[in-house]
Amino acid sequence: MKQYTKIIINPIAGAKSTLHKWPGIQSLLKHLGVAFDFQFTEGRGHGIELAKTAAAEGYSTLVAVGGDGTIHEVANGILQTDAKAEASLGIICTGTGSDLCRTLGVSHDIAQSCSNLTGGRRRVIDIGLVKYYKKGQPEQRYFVNGAGIGFDATVVAAVDSLPKYINGTLPYVTGLLRTFLTYRNCEVTLKIGDKSVEKVKVLSLVVANGRYFGGGMQIAPQARVDDAQFDIVVLGNFGKIELIRNLSKVYKGTHLALSKVRLEKDIYVTLESKKKLLVQADGELLGEGPVSFTLLPSALTLTV
Repeated sequence: MKQYTKIIINPIAGAKSTLHKWPGIQSLLKHLGVAFDFQFTEGRGHGIELAKTAAAEGYSTLVAVGGDGTIHEVANGILQTDAKAEASLGIICTGTGSDLCRTLGVSHDIAQSCSNLTGGRRRVIDIGLVKYYKKGQPEQRYFVNGAGIGFDATVVAAVDSLPKYINGTLPYVTGLLRTFLTYRNCEVTLKIGDKSVEKVKVLSLVVANGRYFGGGMQIAPQARVDDAQFDIVVLGNFGKIELIRNLSKVYKGTHLALSKVRLEKDIYVTLESKKKLLVQADGELLGEGPVSFTLLPSALTLTV
């Protein structure tokens, strides 16, 4: 393995602020004695390709500079190579929602994040694998924080259509309100682990590895990224008034007490529906169902 670190920067992360932050980050890394090369991503999916190449070339650490989407892509690049057991993922968080950083306890302080890369501290975490369809063809993707179908995936699609200069939690809230006006709960055929197949009408189903999504919502307050199981949160047949009334509970993590919310812990989930079923992972819109989610324990090493 090369002792060099590969830095992969998403210049438009954080409402395009990452590009302006990079010179300062670069100076900090040089001051700390980090030996590195760097590249900028040029569009969606490019981070995966850059990370795959770097991992295959033998870089020992690949650092994602950006938000959850950048982390998602760099992690996928590592996991799609034979070097996944040797290469580790570092994170310098410059994104907006940053739910994965919240879960992992990664500091938003850039100086601290840069310093963490020199400390030699490693952490091994679980990873999810989602299999889905895109344009009728089977696809698969790894995810670090969480994935889901239904309302939350439709919100992600709405957020994708918003101007990129909107930042913070506002994009998710705006996408949520847009989706709220038109979304209809869907009936799905669901199988969790070895349990019996069931048909259930849901607002959404979230397969959580980490605790947070949607810019700070504690969708799975009990979840841990290293406990070898998913926290599967089934949000049942909520009406629109119910959804508005209980939305604040999701931010607080108290929604699990609601009668229409169900928590399961398992390592495998499958879903299908007669209706179009959008699928998201780590806040990235992937495709459609039928879909399956599989936990891969201790699959990724972090340098944090």
